[in-house]
Amino acid sequence: MHRSIYTAVGLAVALTGAGCSSLQPQSLQAASEASGADNIKSIEFSGTGRWYQFGQAPNPDLSWPQFDVKNFTADINYDTASARVQITRSQTVEPGRLRPAPVEQKVDQYVSGGTAWNVAAVGNAAPTPTGQPAAVEERAAEIWASPQGFLKAAQANHATSQAVDSGIEVSFSIADKYRYIGIINAKNQVERVQTWIDNPVLGDTLVETQYDDYKDFGGVQFPSHIVRSQGGYPVLDINVSSVKANPAVDIAVPQKVATAPAVVVIANKLADGVYYLTGGSHHSVAIDQRDHIVLVEAPLNEERSEAVIAKLKETIPNKPIKYLVNTHAHFDHSGGLRTFVDEGATIVTSQPNQPYYEKVWAAPHTIKPDRLAKSKKPARFESFTDKHILSDGKRIIEIHSIAGSGHNDAFALVYLPNEKILVEADAYTPPAANAPPPAKPNPYSVNLYQNIQKLKLDVGQIAALHGPRVVTLADLRSAIDQPIAAK
Repeated sequence: MHRSIYTAVGLAVALTGAGCSSLQPQSLQAASEASGADNIKSIEFSGTGRWYQFGQAPNPDLSWPQFDVKNFTADINYDTASARVQITRSQTVEPGRLRPAPVEQKVDQYVSGGTAWNVAAVGNAAPTPTGQPAAVEERAAEIWASPQGFLKAAQANHATSQAVDSGIEVSFSIADKYRYIGIINAKNQVERVQTWIDNPVLGDTLVETQYDDYKDFGGVQFPSHIVRSQGGYPVLDINVSSVKANPAVDIAVPQKVATAPAVVVIANKLADGVYYLTGGSHHSVAIDQRDHIVLVEAPLNEERSEAVIAKLKETIPNKPIKYLVNTHAHFDHSGGLRTFVDEGATIVTSQPNQPYYEKVWAAPHTIKPDRLAKSKKPARFESFTDKHILSDGKRIIEIHSIAGSGHNDAFALVYLPNEKILVEADAYTPPAANAPPPAKPNPYSVNLYQNIQKLKLDVGQIAALHGPRVVTLADLRSAIDQPIAAK
């Protein structure tokens, strides 16, 4: 599916000289001439401003968290539908919310054709590419929503237009799936572009980019201010300081990414009937009850959830998944929930999350219909405020709210008292073995330890839903510089 986005546009862009009779030619052509789109095969623009972490609001009623951007550089090759975005950023201090001290992060993101990946270094290791298949649509939208990209794609995809108060509204579709609507103002400038992409939580998601204050950058007319919103809140606000036309932008898909296997799920036994499901960046924990399965966490997307379901049928055969316990509403930890609603599971989550899920799951999922969009099954919830118990009469599963965390306001951990196993996500991510402790304790991890103490949980193992390994309470103590109390 993703490859068709680029095949359609790449072929059509090569034919832009043929024109398109369905659009008022003077409008599109005048805008193309003003922007130099016909002669621009690639572009680079840089600036500073703000970036916002999509899908990571600490509360369903709040906007995406803000980061200060020291540098933002985008390189786009329109002929190959490829791009690289480099960002140097640090999280903005948010009054009243305790977060880790801001640390400068360097982000290196790519897309080429139907493949997306990031390049990052972990510790002292050399930078390595990691596939990001879920990012293809978003990064492709950034290419074709750029001013020159929009004009090229409009000519290539038989755009139509109509007069509106602010100028000319231009619309077209790519691959009969991805709809674009843009406004060209009286100065022949692309002023706004709207498109829609799929999101596992929100469904058909509006991505809107506003352009203003066009300037001449070395002969290229380009906006000096760009604001992009996604899911109803800003995700980017950049003041452009530099633009280069036709730089060399040669982006090849790394072999490691091109040959990466499909979604992998590995079942690791933690105790009798308790399995740690790893194999990717996000984990789950399955608990085998007398006549059903309780699964903790459905991260990322439907592809991951379907792979987990297949592994559960192999590991714990002939039992339904009765409950899906959700730790919090961040999109990387809730993107697979809809699959389990379709599977028949009841969603167990903190009370504020239930109305949020009910609201967003009612939105259309037409770009990439998932299982729930097709079955239209109603969601069942068991929501709670402080504590919730699941039991089959033999094994008890305790679910507790994580009180006072700066990470999320509706946050939960899972505890198995008989096995002394704690399951948590994002509050503490264990580092690789023998890695040095952090310079400063992470306040999320300090808060987790405080909750463990307050709840009087006797923790033997911590199965974190991120990280390379299962650890002990002593590891958490060490990470927050908390000495082990003498017995």
